[in-house]
Amino acid sequence: MTRAEKRQEKRAQEEELKQKKLEAQGFAFSTQKYREKQTIANRKCHCATPEEEKLERQINVEAALKIYRRTLPILLKRLSKIKDPRQSKKIKHSLTVLMIYGILMFVYQQSSLRSANKEMSTAIFFKNMQAMFPDFETMPHADTLRRLLERIKVEEIEESILELFEQLVKKKKFRNYLMNKRYVIAIDGTKKFMRNEQWTEETLVRHTGKDKQEQYYVYVLEAVVIFENGMTLPLMSEFLNNEEYREVSSDKQDCERKAFYRFAERIKKRFPKLKICVTMDGLYACGPVIKTCREYGWDYMLVFKEGSMKDGWREAMGLINLTPENTLKRSCGGRNQVYRWINNIEYTYGNNSRCKEQLHVVVCEETWEETSQTTGKTTTKSTRYVWISGKEITKTNVESRCLKIGRYRWKIENNFLVMKHQGYHYEHCFSYNWNAMVGFHYLMQIGRFINVLLAHSELLEKKVSELGINGLLAYIFRACTADVLDLTRITSIVNDNSYQWRLVA
Repeated sequence: MTRAEKRQEKRAQEEELKQKKLEAQGFAFSTQKYREKQTIANRKCHCATPEEEKLERQINVEAALKIYRRTLPILLKRLSKIKDPRQSKKIKHSLTVLMIYGILMFVYQQSSLRSANKEMSTAIFFKNMQAMFPDFETMPHADTLRRLLERIKVEEIEESILELFEQLVKKKKFRNYLMNKRYVIAIDGTKKFMRNEQWTEETLVRHTGKDKQEQYYVYVLEAVVIFENGMTLPLMSEFLNNEEYREVSSDKQDCERKAFYRFAERIKKRFPKLKICVTMDGLYACGPVIKTCREYGWDYMLVFKEGSMKDGWREAMGLINLTPENTLKRSCGGRNQVYRWINNIEYTYGNNSRCKEQLHVVVCEETWEETSQTTGKTTTKSTRYVWISGKEITKTNVESRCLKIGRYRWKIENNFLVMKHQGYHYEHCFSYNWNAMVGFHYLMQIGRFINVLLAHSELLEKKVSELGINGLLAYIFRACTADVLDLTRITSIVNDNSYQWRLVA
């Protein structure tokens, strides 16, 4: 027996002993699994000749084009309805051309308008894009797009994303990836842009440092749809805006919770029949938010913190300690989890406690072992999660609700990190004009939406595992700018509507 085989046998024996020890403590092994992190292979290019590399580029661009052709026509059909405020006799680039250009800016992750002018204005790139998108008749300057966004109704750009999402729902593209037969929507806010000088009246203001220096910033409430396979699609945005409070009081400002009620109303109005489950952080654990979710018929999992609802917290923790029968022990992915819960706690709020809501509270206490890479010592670590559930907790649903809905709230945090630090330049405003800035934001969301579908498509699954998502996007852009592709093959895909694309499980 080799040393490697001996080590493997020793690990198997240690794992078996751990399992027996956990079973003796009352832990059952979970059927739920953590999604494993995929590592990108560290190997050289497998193409031996330039001809092989050109062929592979062609094949992968064609695969990406099939996804573009299933999404962009729906988007452009809605975008073409936007009223063009320009003088028709002076128009050089049509509104459709400018919208395609704006979407491609973020599909190919351009960092600024200057970068888009430099990288996307080459003759080779234009030739390839013309073949892929026959409506892309001219190559505009990025400033032309900026001037257009300053004048149009940019909310209609967001409406095109919603129509695309609606079409994909109708075609049942997401049917196999729902959680509890509902669309899980995570809602959270993030800062988009900040300056020490006020450049527009819509910005929020705060005071920082010992000198209480004024900072002016843009804050956005985002909603993303999360699926069981880990896919996270941007859906809607709500900009916090001080315009409403400007004439009322200089001390009052828009805030995240106020924006939530507007946002929730918009989502309900746009998708009145969609089965929704919202997951949000501890800021939203309050009576009015729970009431809003209940009235809209939404399920929910809200992070519950001690400072959120003090009376509700004390009562929930006390009753959980008095009901040991509401306990479930699970071992999942090397982590030991103890679930404890209590249902139907009456929570009162408002003037003279006139308003009442029923709370279902679940606690997950998690422990695991970590081995230091430097010292080799193993230490036991622990953490605790608490949620308010929209449905009663039972032994059959507690694990799936906590792992697949409550814990999946972190997907929106991951989405913010990707948008800010992995190519989309979320914190770059692209224009100091408020209307244009919002328009670029919506175009960015479209680019992100398309790229997520691209990365989770079966057509490009192998290339994603080889290069990673950012590597794939850079690869496709290089392929479109390095050389003119086989335009005959490209045109045949453009004219073919018989192919299908599927999402990776």
